[in-house]
Amino acid sequence: MERSIDGPPAAQGAQDTAEDDQRYDADLHTDRENKGFFGRLFGAFAPNEDRDDDSDSHGERTGIDHLRSLTVEDVAVPKAEISAVQADIGLKDLVGTFRREGYSRLPVYEQTIDNPIGMILLKDLALHHDFTSDESFDLRKLLRPIMFAPPSMSAAVLLQKMQRERAHLALVIDEYGGVDGLVTIEDLIETIIGEIDDEHDEVAGALWVQDKQGHYIVQSRASLEAFEKVSGLDLRREHEDEDVDTIGGLVFVRAGRVPKRGEVIDHESGARFEVLDGDPRRIKRLRVVLPDCAA
Repeated sequence: MERSIDGPPAAQGAQDTAEDDQRYDADLHTDRENKGFFGRLFGAFAPNEDRDDDSDSHGERTGIDHLRSLTVEDVAVPKAEISAVQADIGLKDLVGTFRREGYSRLPVYEQTIDNPIGMILLKDLALHHDFTSDESFDLRKLLRPIMFAPPSMSAAVLLQKMQRERAHLALVIDEYGGVDGLVTIEDLIETIIGEIDDEHDEVAGALWVQDKQGHYIVQSRASLEAFEKVSGLDLRREHEDEDVDTIGGLVFVRAGRVPKRGEVIDHESGARFEVLDGDPRRIKRLRVVLPDCAA
């Protein structure tokens, strides 16, 4: 696995953070010269006096400012939820893992997740192996480098670094050299776009919409308290759901995992939650059916 310096990942992370912070402002000017998505995105990171007029929208600044206020630790998938494979996994098991998890790349480790050695891309596997064959298989020959980041790194700096190095995921390494979490570039971009969407949704009142009597289409990030007031439901259990703030969070707690698209979660109130949109890491949109209308 490629590392920018010798030594443990924790030491690397600390040095990388300092180096990236020093390069950050200079790289923003280079990135803004590109007129694609990332060029416009990083134009919004620049100081006010250096911003291009076409990137100076209030919604974009809101999303960027939100990302700049976060650290890698704030946006990372927890260690317990990381999907990864051991280096000695067999071909059939690896293919099965890709199918089950739904990802296009997976971290690879030896012995434990705290000893990552790279990542495997589904497309690399498809190019070199027949998924149905029993041929001898050595995953190590297909490994690609994986990026490391310390928990304290700015999420905005990590996004800029991932774009520059064309990396799609990074493992979060704690001060002891162990794996603490995982961040994808999609997670970081969603943090920005989600903030912009939140702002527009609040204006348009579109965090939920009633498509017919007793049926609501609800964004997972919708406030649980606000939806309870609108729907008349009491969805939280005392002492158990005090820390749950969103509809998506409630459904996650009730299911004990991230439910799949199309899955229905029954609530003790009689309400039903159907997952309409999401991915293996998060719920995005649900249909909530009130008790009197649930079949």
